[in-house]
Amino acid sequence: MTLLEDIQLKAFFQSGLWDTLLHKAFEFGFNLIVCFIIYWVGRKLIRYLNHLMGKVMSNRDFDPSVASFLKSLINIILTSALLILIINRLGINNSSFVALLASVGVALGMAMSGTLQNFAGGVTILLFRPYKVGDYILAQGQEGTVKEIQIFNTVIVTADNRTIYIPNGGLSTNTIINYNDQKNRRIEWVVGVDYGTDYDKTKNIIREIITGDKRILADPAPLVALKTLNESSVDLLIRVWVLKENYWDVYFDINEQIYKIFADKGINIPFPQLTVHLAGKNN
Repeated sequence: MTLLEDIQLKAFFQSGLWDTLLHKAFEFGFNLIVCFIIYWVGRKLIRYLNHLMGKVMSNRDFDPSVASFLKSLINIILTSALLILIINRLGINNSSFVALLASVGVALGMAMSGTLQNFAGGVTILLFRPYKVGDYILAQGQEGTVKEIQIFNTVIVTADNRTIYIPNGGLSTNTIINYNDQKNRRIEWVVGVDYGTDYDKTKNIIREIITGDKRILADPAPLVALKTLNESSVDLLIRVWVLKENYWDVYFDINEQIYKIFADKGINIPFPQLTVHLAGKNN
């Protein structure tokens, strides 16, 4: 080290700048540790409040659809408040932070217009209630039971236990089929029999099968009618009404009975076929 460098180093320590830097570094490190503690405690508190709010809503019989939406919304608000508290602790100027947020907000608003549409869709769903938690719906090419209505998505669980997240924006503007909205559902079968089959006999057998199932409602009355004279079969239309919870059980049971009883009674259910006539060629 040269004499000039030695003099400069002594001047640096004597000026108090070194002490200032040490103090600032210690203060920043201390604030950083405090921020980690605030974040850890804050996340624990947010989870506790979410759990507490869930219990309160459950005890007061809150609508599950509204409850899941509010929990999701409050979780985002509390997390945002926690981040603002941490930023303040780090000493970042609030006015600068607000200006930065405004700029970022404009950019995000343009980039995330779809997300904002999903939020508005979630609010619309809660207001007009086309479905609620627990309903079985068909929408956007997916069907299943509604598990949650979140602020951006609706969560459904399919019959084969897959979880699907559907954006609320599309749900609020497109067609939704709610299978739980009505008490009863109609089941329809089309059964083909061979040409030449005794129509009245077949119709009576079908009526016996229907009346033998107590889950099928008498009102509206079941319908059995000749639907179509098809290319290789005579098609009979069967329509019955059942309680919505009995839909699939009745559908599969009647299918099985028709197949077995038709076989026992000698009524043939044909498969598609084509008859080809060959014309003779003159020599």
